[in-house]
Amino acid sequence: MNTGLSKAELDNYFHIFSEAAEVKSRFKPGVYSKYNVKRGLRNEDGSGVLVGLTKIGDVHAYIVDENEKVPVEGRLTYRGIDIYDLVEGFLSEDRFGFEECAYLLLHGDLPTCRELDLFRDVLASFRDIPEDFVRSNILTVPSRDVMNQLARLVLIWYSYDPNPDDTSVKNLLRQSVNLISKFPLMAAYSYQAKAHYFDGKSLVIHKPRYELSAAENLLMLLRPSGEYTPLEAKILDLALVLHAEHGGGNNSTFAAHVVSSSGTDIYSSLAAAIGSLKGPKHGGANSKVIGMMDELKREVRDWGNDSQIRDYLARIVMKEAFDRTGLIYGMGHAVYTLSDPRCVLLRKQAEELARQKGRTEEFELHKSVERIAPEVFREIKKSDKPMCANIDFYSGFVYDMLGIPREMNTPIFAVARVVGWCAHIIEEHLNGGRIIRPAYKNIKRPMEYIRLQERG
Repeated sequence: MNTGLSKAELDNYFHIFSEAAEVKSRFKPGVYSKYNVKRGLRNEDGSGVLVGLTKIGDVHAYIVDENEKVPVEGRLTYRGIDIYDLVEGFLSEDRFGFEECAYLLLHGDLPTCRELDLFRDVLASFRDIPEDFVRSNILTVPSRDVMNQLARLVLIWYSYDPNPDDTSVKNLLRQSVNLISKFPLMAAYSYQAKAHYFDGKSLVIHKPRYELSAAENLLMLLRPSGEYTPLEAKILDLALVLHAEHGGGNNSTFAAHVVSSSGTDIYSSLAAAIGSLKGPKHGGANSKVIGMMDELKREVRDWGNDSQIRDYLARIVMKEAFDRTGLIYGMGHAVYTLSDPRCVLLRKQAEELARQKGRTEEFELHKSVERIAPEVFREIKKSDKPMCANIDFYSGFVYDMLGIPREMNTPIFAVARVVGWCAHIIEEHLNGGRIIRPAYKNIKRPMEYIRLQERG
């Protein structure tokens, strides 16, 4: 009886046919321009193609004057409220802001004191995860990648939902709050299972504490001791607020819109968004920044020497250093030009945390790279395009100072962004009306079918 090919035979098969598939599938240079295809749904000037409307978030980075893009300082608004004002509001009152932010994005208005207290109680009511769910779906089936595990767990929640396919606003809000509350636990437990079963570490599963904020619970769940400082919790809370929403056009949120437009359930839409966020061109970029900075620290002997830093960055741009992609990770953004407000806000808190952790020298190195990198790009690429650091440039450093495992960098992004995803999914079900279906042009010439016996 034929039991199939050996591993070596299978490897050889895929090696041979992958080369053929690449030849058959790759397009000739210039073909996108020939057919006026807006690659990445981008216009020629780099701006996004308008494909929808939203009342949730807005990213503003330039103005158009006499048909020319004029760069301006970046602005980010949540439901029309400037992110600087939102952050200053809760920091000045020395309280956590993520729960207020979640209420704002889901409900459309800032909560009163009573409404915020009630919303916190609602989140606390959903915060626990049944032990059988943890045992059967996380500990019994651990994953090497927390993001893939998150996507899987979100889909499994469909089976635990007594009314999963109801897309009414009331039901979508119930599902959204449930998932927002559970995401920190799912991410932390998935990491603990990964660390135990694949990395040989002790298995640590804490129960959530209902009186704690999302940021406090996340730190407590990730640490064997369950301990954290007020400053650590405050900075992680800020990071969650800054990652919670970024307009409807970012890749993962647009993915949620596309899938939701088919009329499917919220779990399917969120799984698609998580898969998008995992990518190194999107949410996975902060891990790339850490790896790049690690190599820079090894290669640059004098961290205070601009010339040495410049030489290393030049090698990156010329594809001679780090991952040979030519990208300085954490620098530049698809929309922001002069500044990313999220980066500005996180940088300020990162400086305070670096002082507390005794890592000011590393913080100053980050600032030097942030200052020098745009100059290197202009010199080597001969480009006058404005470039600023984005939030990924400092978020990985912040998480490292917080002692958060690198495998959790992108999952923390998901813990925050699930709020924005849920708000956009509700908006799509309310206003979309039509399935999203852009056009693709087939550029393959017609071919004649040849019968099997005649193919040789």
